[in-house]
Amino acid sequence: PPALRLSVNETLVVDPGKDVTLSCEVTAGFPKPTVTWSRYLNPLPRNSLVRDGTLTLRLVTPADSGFYNCTAVNNVGNPAKRNVNLLVRSMGNLTFQITPDSNKDSESIQMGRDLKLSCHVDAQPQDKVNYTWYQNAVLIYNSDSLIVLRSDPDMAPGTSSLEIVDMKFRDQATYSCVANFPGSTVPELRVDINITQSSVTPPILTVPAGGQVLSVREGGTADLVCLVDGKPRPPVLWSRADKDLAMPTGEWAVETRDGRLRLINVTRDLMGAYRCQTAPYNGLNIKPRQAQVQLNVQYAPVLDPVFQDVRSPNYQFVTLRCVVQKSNPPRMASVHWTQNGKPLTSLTPDPQEIPQLKFKLDHSNNGTYECRVSNGVGTSICTFNVSSRPYNAEFYFDTPNPIRILKGNNYSYNLQWTQREPAASDRIIGYWVNVRSNEKMNQMNLFSKQIDKKEPVKGGLMSYTLTDLKIPLSYEIRLAPITTYSTGDYVSRTIKYSEPYNYPRPSDHVCGFEDEHICGFSQDRGDNFDWTRQNHLTQNPKRSSNTGPEMDRSGTKEGCYMYIEASRPRVLGDTARLMSPLYNVTAARGPKGSGRLPYCVSFFYHMKGKHIGTLSGVVRGVPSAK
Repeated sequence: PPALRLSVNETLVVDPGKDVTLSCEVTAGFPKPTVTWSRYLNPLPRNSLVRDGTLTLRLVTPADSGFYNCTAVNNVGNPAKRNVNLLVRSMGNLTFQITPDSNKDSESIQMGRDLKLSCHVDAQPQDKVNYTWYQNAVLIYNSDSLIVLRSDPDMAPGTSSLEIVDMKFRDQATYSCVANFPGSTVPELRVDINITQSSVTPPILTVPAGGQVLSVREGGTADLVCLVDGKPRPPVLWSRADKDLAMPTGEWAVETRDGRLRLINVTRDLMGAYRCQTAPYNGLNIKPRQAQVQLNVQYAPVLDPVFQDVRSPNYQFVTLRCVVQKSNPPRMASVHWTQNGKPLTSLTPDPQEIPQLKFKLDHSNNGTYECRVSNGVGTSICTFNVSSRPYNAEFYFDTPNPIRILKGNNYSYNLQWTQREPAASDRIIGYWVNVRSNEKMNQMNLFSKQIDKKEPVKGGLMSYTLTDLKIPLSYEIRLAPITTYSTGDYVSRTIKYSEPYNYPRPSDHVCGFEDEHICGFSQDRGDNFDWTRQNHLTQNPKRSSNTGPEMDRSGTKEGCYMYIEASRPRVLGDTARLMSPLYNVTAARGPKGSGRLPYCVSFFYHMKGKHIGTLSGVVRGVPSAK
């Protein structure tokens, strides 16, 4: 098995802008292992190069930091792995804190009391940062009155503090904190803190008059303002008053230098209370000052339905209702109804009422009705397509053995369908059927005629036999319901000629493949080879030894079965698919009159040999036609 050795320590710290070379030396392994490099959770940087087990990173940046993994594999035993944690030095966001005597609950600088100055920088690696303190540009050494804490246990990790004990007038000065990486090319960072009784005052946070509640339209811009004063003036942190909600940026808090928070492209989900508070850094480290601003987002009414198809018999009353689900402001300013673009009424409605329109349907008032609801901020529309025309028919695709062969190279097809919501329109008296040849070289209408039918019932199956269809042509069939006053929408389907079959019969749902038409099954043209129908008497005597059954499950020499040869010339991955007739298994029972029961498919199989492969039964869905 493979073994590896790294050319560097498991943790490698470098300055930005340098070239880094990580080598993985193979110390054992036969056959010779293959060495690869990867990066945990991320792809290798674009500036990387891997060659002979060595990873080279050119001109590294802090973004290149991370865990790099070297792996050796030779398929003997377990792979060998080594990890390198690469840290590219970086430093930024230097902040300070002024903490008055915490034992006295003080919020200001007072002579004779203790004072702590703290300094923190965001860095990588954090524990390698060196802090140096100065008083009026003079390096501070520990004394009875000035104590430097390289790592303050009472503060966030990586924070240095300077404690001023029993502050005196001589301690009023400008203090400087300098952060750097010793011996590194990363520039040092510095912050100056002016400490006098008059230069440090607690902050005051206020919301301008009239700014406690801010209303803005959806999609607009909102400026939330909290004014802060104090010495030094701290930043202001904004967050949602509901602690379970994040800010629009995805963060839980957003820092602003002047207390002004701008939200652009405001949406209604941003509505609510926002909390502003003074940050505990770059100022006094005391109890934060807080205030709230309420954001009110105004938006157009939300209506239901947005669109509705309404069908009704002529000379019956139709009621259209446009329900206002929510709105801000909630009061409706106006409601306007139109028919086919022409105004009907203008109302100033009671906000407690549902906008509605009621009328008797006839031939003259079919069409598109719109209800336009406005709340003074925006307008929303409910659209209704009102018609006395019947709904379309829905073809039935599970007709058993619909094809019959006729004289003169012709065939007939038993077309079946159901009617969608027959009671939703005037009485249906029949159907228009149009038959068109579907062949590219011979596209022509065969016939178009009216079929008289009894009034359909919901779910009832209707049939019509199409005759004089030419073998083996396919045809496009278009069908539309007819009432006394109108014709419904056409639906279309394509019928294709296939050899009729006799299985499964109502009295015999078993297919033994004795029928030469194999019960309506067909070979999939998209596979690599076909199944063969055979029995003991017709099997190929030259087939591979120990292949296939001697007989089918009947135990007779005449019993047929479907067979494939999995040996040469077949190769791994070749497939042979046998397609069943089309069955509808989406409903427990068929439409009334179909006699169809739920399908249960089972089969016997015979598989022999370790390299036979896989026999899969697959359900292939067919989208329904509307």
